Amino acid sequence: VGIVACTAALAVGLAQVAGAAVFSQQLAGAADAAALAAADAASGAVTGGPCERAAEVAAASGTELATCDLDGLIATVSVSASFGPIAATAAARAGPPP
Repeated sequence: VGIVACTAALAVGLAQVAGAAVFSQQLAGAADAAALAAADAASGAVTGGPCERAAEVAAASGTELATCDLDGLIATVSVSASFGPIAATAAARAGPPP
């Protein structure tokens, strides 16, 4: 009985760690997409304000735009979301090559 309980607890713990890893990658992807949208808007490739576009893309990914900074055509954004009781944030930067 003890071995089964220990195995079950370990399996649940590993499943939560795997879920957190997947969530982290999804959050990073949402930050990348939001930064690209802001950089595209800053360059004039798409219409609209850069930070407004980033917020739209972040919302479509199920996240919230936390920060949006522009330095010329370079956009730096961060998005946030919750994984259970834990708040997580990811940042990304996009723009033309140096």
